[in-house]
Amino acid sequence: MRNETVACDVTVVGGGLAGVCAAIAAARLGQKVALVQNRPVLGGNSSSEVRVWVCGATAHGANRYARETGIMGELFVENQYRNIDGNPYIWDLVVLEAVRAEANIQLFLNTDVHEVEADGPQTDRKIRSITGWMMGSERRIRFESAIYLDCTGDGLVGFLAGADFRLGREARHEYGEDWAPEIADEITLGSTLLFYTKDAGHPVKYTPPSFALDITKTDIPINRVIHSGDNGCAYWWIEWGGEHDTVHDNERIRDELWSIIYGIWDYIKNSGKFDADHMTLEWIGSLPGKREYRRFIGDYVLNQHDILAQEPFEDRIAFGGWSIDLHPPQGIYAKERGSKHLYADGIYHIPYRSLYSANVGNLMFAGRDISATHVAFGTTRVMATCAVIGEAAGTGAALAVRHGVSPRDIHRERLTELQQTMLRQDASIIGVRSDDPDDLIRQAQASASSTLTRLAVEPDGSTHALGEADLGILLPVAPRLERIELLVDVDRETELTVALWDTGRAENYVPHAEIVSATVRVAAGERQWIEVPLVWEPEQEQNAFLIVSANPDVRVHTADQQTGMLLFLKGDPPKLAPEDEHRPQPLRQWTMSGLRRRAVCLRSYPETDAYAPSRTSGGYLRPYGGPQLWSSERLAAGAEAWLQYSWDAPVSLRTVQLVFNDDVNEDLINLHHHRTLFEAIPELVRDYRIEARVAGEWTTLVEESGNHKRMRRHTLDTPVNAEALRLVILATNGGAHAEVVEVRAFG
Repeated sequence: MRNETVACDVTVVGGGLAGVCAAIAAARLGQKVALVQNRPVLGGNSSSEVRVWVCGATAHGANRYARETGIMGELFVENQYRNIDGNPYIWDLVVLEAVRAEANIQLFLNTDVHEVEADGPQTDRKIRSITGWMMGSERRIRFESAIYLDCTGDGLVGFLAGADFRLGREARHEYGEDWAPEIADEITLGSTLLFYTKDAGHPVKYTPPSFALDITKTDIPINRVIHSGDNGCAYWWIEWGGEHDTVHDNERIRDELWSIIYGIWDYIKNSGKFDADHMTLEWIGSLPGKREYRRFIGDYVLNQHDILAQEPFEDRIAFGGWSIDLHPPQGIYAKERGSKHLYADGIYHIPYRSLYSANVGNLMFAGRDISATHVAFGTTRVMATCAVIGEAAGTGAALAVRHGVSPRDIHRERLTELQQTMLRQDASIIGVRSDDPDDLIRQAQASASSTLTRLAVEPDGSTHALGEADLGILLPVAPRLERIELLVDVDRETELTVALWDTGRAENYVPHAEIVSATVRVAAGERQWIEVPLVWEPEQEQNAFLIVSANPDVRVHTADQQTGMLLFLKGDPPKLAPEDEHRPQPLRQWTMSGLRRRAVCLRSYPETDAYAPSRTSGGYLRPYGGPQLWSSERLAAGAEAWLQYSWDAPVSLRTVQLVFNDDVNEDLINLHHHRTLFEAIPELVRDYRIEARVAGEWTTLVEESGNHKRMRRHTLDTPVNAEALRLVILATNGGAHAEVVEVRAFG
């Protein structure tokens, strides 16, 4: 046996997506990081060992413009490019390579932390070291650092350090949450095992093991939907253990889940009710995918009201958008549905104060153990949200080390620095402007080869019948709207009504309050541009949500999507439990089903400033009350487009950082939930060069081809004294416009 000591700046325990993103964030900011994982692979529940698909703020497409950016966004986009079919082993490699790319990370796989040295009174404790055992290598490793991050999910490190925590469900009166029980208890969400099947191409028999559950003697076939060809995603409801201790009873829970899976497969194969003669089991998980255990207490406890009110915390450092998603304690044996969902009207914000311990001064946490009530945890627990929380925690830890202060001091004294540091890394914060004093672009005058100033979507021959459902059209108003024109086919003379609503909040994409409406008489005929007067000049630029009333005599023409514009259909009100029927849930009623990446053929007047070159500096890095990017006019075949930044006097230029549009409205996935058709997001710039004007002459600094990434950072071997900087876009990955979210330049 070997005893070792590893000294570093930040120790991250837990190699799920929260821990991975925390470690990468801290390492990129120059800190030495130890990433400690008790399994042979990274990725936690998303890994090939467990195979849960990574969900996040998009809520499988319910939330608009909600896909995560930053490190989690990099993983999504890279996996899409390399692994379009969602192979779980390729996903393992994508995550592993992201960690190995960081020279400041030491990775310790198969290392189980079981000892924590901490001291001090209960109200002010400090971790001195943690110790882990590397299985198979007989190495006992002691980790010493200034800051420790518990990303274990179960919260073992914080527990051993004496951190305050909660387990189970709070009572309703504690936070006034109406989804909480009347009396507090220790019930949690249960664990799940998944399985894969495949068609073997020939008959395959199946003899169940002796411990397989006979599900015909249960209510499972009645209460759950079973199909022979479903992938693992369809069986998330094979859940059990919420009434037990999901840690200490983990083995018992696994055995019960195995018995259920083998019993379900026996039912599929041998009941005669399914076409499954050629089907066989390909893979069954052996590690229960845990949903919930300890939740630490921070300086703030996120709760149900914060989620539904979309509280815009001053210290927001991440966002989520999954529903509050709670499951019955009995899991698969419950008679009620396997889950119930409650949505806010859009994404919600997560405060930094929920990421550090209230009583252990150098402990931070990220993932499913953050400071949140059981109800709020019902949404923060999904992995992409855990990942963006991890990036925020890793950034906070790095700044705490840099300045020699506690994580709490970062909130008290350096909150702006924390947020701006994250934005420089393209992290997932919504509604906070970039304000980087080192960014030379902020001192320059921006111009472009062309700019999209008129929203005008021209037809491609497709139409959509208004029929029985209202149609929703989202478009930016910057700064004023006077009228729109719609291209329609009309079967017989009729009236068409269009109402303009605001969205209530800049981060929302549902109708909130009606501003103005107009009804126009339209004659029978095809391909008519009809004019609808809709006058609106909001106090500050924002999106308008137009509702075109259903009309069986009218078809609207559609075409490929235009960035900044979305198309919706109004569905039936969602079915809710009686106690929740008073809650409007427009997010679930207005969907893009069948209309993704489509737009209505529309012309708006007057011209818009929503796509101006100035949007690429000192603004927002994500859609927020508008697209928040520069867009060229439609590109002709083989044509170039450019953005240019000019200074009054030459500046010393060393690094150029670019953020391209990767359409965060597109719902990507890492595994097998759905397949997205393209490897590279079409709107992303593919080929480009960076030029500088030096002593009156343009010179090429960088040339790139085949890009599929959102953010690119180019550092020159030696600085140049530039009078102007130009980004020349030669080709996209299929998009019709050149689109850039942000450009930064540093000396």
